[in-house]
Amino acid sequence: MHKELNSSMKENCIVVHYSEIGTKKGNRDFFEMKLIENLRRKLKNVGVNRVYRRYGRVVCDMEEDADLDRLTYSLERTPGVSNFLFAMKGPLDIEEIKKACYALLEEENFDTFRVSTTRSYKGFSLSSQEVNEIVGEYISSKLKKKVRLKDFDVELHIEICEKEAFVGYKKFRGIGGLPVESSGKLLCSLSGGIDSPVAAFMMMKRGCSVIFVHIYNSLQVGEELLKKIRDIVEKLTEFQIRSKLYIVPFESLQKRIIASIPSRYRMIVYRRYMMRILNKLCMKEGCGGIVTGDSIAQVASQTVENLNCIFEVSSFPVFSPLIGMNKEEIVEMAKKIGTYEISIRPYPDCCSFMIAEHPETRARSEELVKLENLLDGADELVEECVEKAKIEVIEL
Repeated sequence: MHKELNSSMKENCIVVHYSEIGTKKGNRDFFEMKLIENLRRKLKNVGVNRVYRRYGRVVCDMEEDADLDRLTYSLERTPGVSNFLFAMKGPLDIEEIKKACYALLEEENFDTFRVSTTRSYKGFSLSSQEVNEIVGEYISSKLKKKVRLKDFDVELHIEICEKEAFVGYKKFRGIGGLPVESSGKLLCSLSGGIDSPVAAFMMMKRGCSVIFVHIYNSLQVGEELLKKIRDIVEKLTEFQIRSKLYIVPFESLQKRIIASIPSRYRMIVYRRYMMRILNKLCMKEGCGGIVTGDSIAQVASQTVENLNCIFEVSSFPVFSPLIGMNKEEIVEMAKKIGTYEISIRPYPDCCSFMIAEHPETRARSEELVKLENLLDGADELVEECVEKAKIEVIEL
């Protein structure tokens, strides 16, 4: 911000705040730098030319023709961002701060406002409350607007830092959590339904980068229906910038299971062999675990007993972040992240093929081992499924 301000001035930067990163103490630099790296990658083509740290916050300098709507969309989908403020950046001078506030608000339509100042630089000559009072009185007299501490139309935010001040009123909430790639890499079993995309998102929010695996029966599913899976991954890539998708054919193994396993056990055996495929890919990709969209007792295969039987064949940890959520909660989250409308498109699930009307809900491990001993060559078919997998990369 220059010394001489005028009414045509607009926001020239974004002040990004995080919450959980600030509690990391000795590892804080690592998490901050990962967030900065992700912001640089996500915002480089939508009007941001510089991203850097400033005293417990990250600042993104905007180009003159930056698209605020696109920037808002991107920042709202960046794990690690708690909230962000479109702001004017200027010198640590109360007169310049007053002028900047006036320049931002003079053409806005509102009746009441409040001023909220945070002062991370304690060397500034005025306290936060004094800045609130001085700026509030100035805006009230210049624009003939009323100060109101509750039920206000506009909240003016002023942030006093060591090198500069930031002023803005367009503040948005982010999704919080930790920056993607700060918590390792996981493999997600993506079914095409509502649940697994939400499970993937929740692990991204915890800082994990996620590789996707869709296991399907090519005799049931055509290329046009695989587009649904790609569309889901594309939507989730908005949160992690770059995604890898494995599309794994399952029909040969499924035929062997249908021929040898009683229908009431097929779903559980299907999933046990899918878990073995996921383990192979997990090892190949160097992932630290597997993500599923399971929720306790939502369907027959998700009873405590059946899940134990499915997860026990995995050599890797299995993470199920939806395990205690109700369906309504999962649907609400799917709508919020933008995957719901894609997930509800008609799509045949290979696991539902030739399943009993009354499937087993309390399977025992020893029973399943005996049944799987009837599957000659099943291990070789697992290897075949992995070898025939197609890989796609999706980027923003």
